Amino acid sequence: MPTKRSPRKGTLQFLPRRKAKKELARVRYWNRTKEAKPLGFIGYKAGMLHILAIDNRPKSLSKDEEISLPVTVIECPAMKVAGINFYQHDYKGLMLRSTVLSQDLDKELARKIILPKKINKKIEDVKEFDEVRLLVYTQPKLIAALGKKPKIGEIALGGTKEEQLKFAQEKLGKEIMVEEVFKEGNLVDIHAVTTGKGFQGPVKRHGVELRSHKSEKARRGNIRGAWTGTPMWTVPHSGKMGYHLRTELNKWLLKIGKKGEEVTPKSGFNRYGLVKNDYVLLKGSIPGPRKRVVTLTEAIRPNAKVPKEAPQIRYILK
Repeated sequence: MPTKRSPRKGTLQFLPRRKAKKELARVRYWNRTKEAKPLGFIGYKAGMLHILAIDNRPKSLSKDEEISLPVTVIECPAMKVAGINFYQHDYKGLMLRSTVLSQDLDKELARKIILPKKINKKIEDVKEFDEVRLLVYTQPKLIAALGKKPKIGEIALGGTKEEQLKFAQEKLGKEIMVEEVFKEGNLVDIHAVTTGKGFQGPVKRHGVELRSHKSEKARRGNIRGAWTGTPMWTVPHSGKMGYHLRTELNKWLLKIGKKGEEVTPKSGFNRYGLVKNDYVLLKGSIPGPRKRVVTLTEAIRPNAKVPKEAPQIRYILK
């Protein structure tokens, strides 16, 4: 009989295997554009559907035919701009130098941070800066399935620093809609935190095979290597699983809609409810459970094979 080979199970790519610090995913890199506009948007995952669309991929075997596509619905209520962050290059990198807050902040924001009683700092007081970013917060009060505690995040801007400052001044204290950031047919990157699984053993956490029924003692126990006091870090261990920050590239934005009833089932999405605000349809699945906050950004490595125009949607299967 041939020699049975059993390479190690699991992956060492995502190390250290620790939980995310917060539910709103951190964006490590922003793809710059010449146009002065926000480079990302924050929404909430509602659920998944299927659509019937006309295949417009030029080299597809089913070109110009009707195909079924799985899509994820992300509800995108308008974001509000709470303030402007001014950054400056330093020997340590890009450092935050000053923050100017809006004069009219929503009372729901007090659930997240301590609101200042008086705002004295003005934009004119900041003289030197190299980059401007928007400090935004979501409005979960517009979504029936969520509470009133908003998420606060930072969104980078495209264009030169003068154009960034002009755009930020116009939007300070105002709302930003999803159609101001993306268009149908765009490729976007998804930043989200995966579903938490709790404490799991090595079989589920790393894919270790169950030991033979003739093996001694534990059937789910793993071989811990040499007989040392401390097992090696490469040995699959039991521990907490899930709730990790993950980034998925090149998600195809198929539709930006205004009427939530177009995609909402009659009974609503399971464990979510009704979609009442603007929404986007992304091809395929994305990390995280329902109601999880998701950050959409401009694609950093867009796939040239994907058409720049969205396919024609014939029917949405609710």
